[in-house]
Amino acid sequence: MPQTPDATVLADGELTVIGRIRSASNATFLCEATIADRQVHCVYKPVRGEAPLWDFPDGTLAGRELSAYLISVALGWNIVPHTIVRDGPAGPGMLQLWVDQPGDQVGDEPGAGPDLVDLLPAGHIPPGFLPILQAYDYTGDEVTLVHADDPRLFRLAVFDVLINNADRKGGHVLAGLDGAVYGVDHGVSLHVEDKLRTVLWGWAGKPVDDETLADVTALRDGFSDLAEQLCPHITDAEIAALRSRIVGLLENPVMPTPDRHRPIPWPAF
Repeated sequence: MPQTPDATVLADGELTVIGRIRSASNATFLCEATIADRQVHCVYKPVRGEAPLWDFPDGTLAGRELSAYLISVALGWNIVPHTIVRDGPAGPGMLQLWVDQPGDQVGDEPGAGPDLVDLLPAGHIPPGFLPILQAYDYTGDEVTLVHADDPRLFRLAVFDVLINNADRKGGHVLAGLDGAVYGVDHGVSLHVEDKLRTVLWGWAGKPVDDETLADVTALRDGFSDLAEQLCPHITDAEIAALRSRIVGLLENPVMPTPDRHRPIPWPAF
């Protein structure tokens, strides 16, 4: 895995819990990792705080989060923040570098225009956005779920197809201060059965571009090395299913359509 100064602090630093992220369905903490005078913020999800799921084995979500990161690195996309599994204050768990976003700091001005994924009043979709779903908000007003027609977001949508992401919510798409777009919360991914649930359906049925396919081809050609890295974290059957999805996209380079039950996670944010 790539080693940067922040990654070293994440791996070896002393962890201090700053607070709990209450919106998460599993036990999730904001932490600070410290070595000497260097500090980084990170998200910590202890394995023993994972909520049981009927379709994913208990205690496997941290390994799936790490596996998604390893796949992102192998693709050369780096769209998942640096992720590891290590011991923490509540036992072993996933640690992931915090992504600083515009508006995070007190006094920051809110960004102009819609977020990358947003709910907008029906009939008021700005240029550069793709409509996904019509719905009603809590006050009964009609709204439209939209996402940006952005190549950074398209790459994330392709990534979700490859990892079979069952939970791509709008809140799991982060626009970093560095100008990159990151995806987080990949604990319910890499299942052997089709479980793709995402808010990023704007490119359904559209072809995948040649540059993206070149990266996916390189992933296929170097798959044995990736499989070795994934072995401690997901099953052989799940690794084989990942390879099948990679090959399937290369043989039919078209984004899938939402033709299964409940294709959008709920709530969508």
